[in-house]
Amino acid sequence: MSGRGPSVELTDGNRVIDKFEAPTRINIPPDVLERMTDILPDETKRFLRAAIAEPDGTLREMEERGEDFPTVGRDVGQFLRLLAYAVDAERIFEFGSGFGYSAYWFAEALPEDGEIVLTEFDADELREARDYLERGGFADRAVFENGDANEIVERHDGPFDVVLIDHNKDGYPEAWDAIREKVAPGGVVIADNAMISGAQDFDAILAAIEGEDPEMDDGTRGIAEYLLAVRDDPDFETSVVPLGEGIAVSYRR
Repeated sequence: MSGRGPSVELTDGNRVIDKFEAPTRINIPPDVLERMTDILPDETKRFLRAAIAEPDGTLREMEERGEDFPTVGRDVGQFLRLLAYAVDAERIFEFGSGFGYSAYWFAEALPEDGEIVLTEFDADELREARDYLERGGFADRAVFENGDANEIVERHDGPFDVVLIDHNKDGYPEAWDAIREKVAPGGVVIADNAMISGAQDFDAILAAIEGEDPEMDDGTRGIAEYLLAVRDDPDFETSVVPLGEGIAVSYRR
């Protein structure tokens, strides 16, 4: 999802797969797309989907809206909500919120006096997010911020119990630097697209975190640098979970 703009839209010819900073579209052949976005076998994905409860009507509508927009997806969304419940989250910050799909999952886990800060560069998408959260009864615990997430975070004091990083991939290292001291002990930072996402190169990311220096674009390098930073940070324990396009979960000790 976007936290900065304008953006390239990476498509398979029909739907948007990912968004990047630049004003054009890139179509990806289906065979290349499958290799770029598949982590788990289809049977495993079916199993995961069958094992979680159906979301409410608003979330199902948001999933239909998400058919032409990159979202974390239901499996990751439910896992995000589970993490928020697990840490008794009261304050959440999102780097990149799009039209509010992940924020809606999070908001269900917050107490009535909790707070989630949504950030989105695209004002129209942020208005959609407000509408969806109002319909779900969660807008009173949401703060809607239009602009660059890496700048917005400087205006918000911690601590945050949960942080989601899901904006421009080249901005992940900067986001980590900005947020790590604002994470509460016992809180978590979650980074989406930790393994694959559109133009991000799985093999190059793997090579980089294994100590090599492969050629890569700025987005792929941003993911690799982020993973190295969280892996080597003594204040955090990190694991990568192969849900969706991979999420890195970092727990603050």
